[in-house]
Amino acid sequence: MSTSSNGGTRPVSIAAIAKAAGVSVPTVSKVLNGRPDVAAGTRARVESILEQQHYQRRRARKSSRPALIDLVFHEMHSAWATEIIRGVELAAAEERAAIVLSELGGEHRPRREWFDDLLARGPLGVILVLAELDAGQRLRLTTRGIPFVVVDTAGEPSPGVPTVGSANWAGGLAATRHLLGLGHRRIAMISGPTDMLCSRARVDGYRSALEEAGIPVRPGFVRYGDFYMNGGHNHGLDLLRGPDRPTAIFAGSDFQALGVMRAARELGLSVPADLSVVGYDDLPVTEWIGPPLTTVRQPLREMASTATHMVFTLARGERPPSDRIDLATELIIRDSTCPPAG
Repeated sequence: MSTSSNGGTRPVSIAAIAKAAGVSVPTVSKVLNGRPDVAAGTRARVESILEQQHYQRRRARKSSRPALIDLVFHEMHSAWATEIIRGVELAAAEERAAIVLSELGGEHRPRREWFDDLLARGPLGVILVLAELDAGQRLRLTTRGIPFVVVDTAGEPSPGVPTVGSANWAGGLAATRHLLGLGHRRIAMISGPTDMLCSRARVDGYRSALEEAGIPVRPGFVRYGDFYMNGGHNHGLDLLRGPDRPTAIFAGSDFQALGVMRAARELGLSVPADLSVVGYDDLPVTEWIGPPLTTVRQPLREMASTATHMVFTLARGERPPSDRIDLATELIIRDSTCPPAG
């Protein structure tokens, strides 16, 4: 039995849903539990009735199974993902919950097979990292009383979707202001993919700092990479081989900054004497490379733990203070930046 917002707290039984859909009670139960052995047309009819009745399953108060949190990445082969995992683990351990870890192979939206498996697991909640759900998937989770939170949303978040991110625009602004303050005027930027909101926000911060200083963005000085070393390396080579090469490059991730530094070395340029480089994320490795990297600290572990606490809050039937939380970034100045030569 559950409650329906159709009439305040009027109870709606699975039997009533089954009668309205013209199916058996076990069939409705199979749909609610994500079982695959239901015909597509039947599933769609039951889902439609569930939506019409605003059905939302009430979670059992006690369970012999440990609570599960599904942590879903669009990609996770990097130290960036490791920081997110650590943040979720720390928060989940406080609630004695286990984590189910998966990735979407570079996709930003789960495939149907993966989503059906998730429903069959019946987790306490779901955390999506640079991934999103369509309206139907959001409804199916809500109907089953499974809360979800998005970390570092790929696109503009849908209204009411709990989201945790960082102040990407402010980070881009701070990085560029730092380079301007050192005297650089030919500043290029290599951001991440254009389809990611964080990438575009960092570019907007970069553009705002240049506009504030009365400096136009040079043609070809804004590039969109892939957040990985290859992207920074390839764009770095292209920028630094140009006739009017930049004296500074702001990379939209620490990995891209490492790629830029390698490109500079291959072309016989010294960092920071010939080229200043700023990264983004402040991964642990940035303190140990030569020279140590100036970067914008994105509080990845804090973002992940905040999202996890939001999931537990929602699972208790409570609302977090805000559906959208953006944590502050911080510029960490190390040895990869200095005033331009001459």
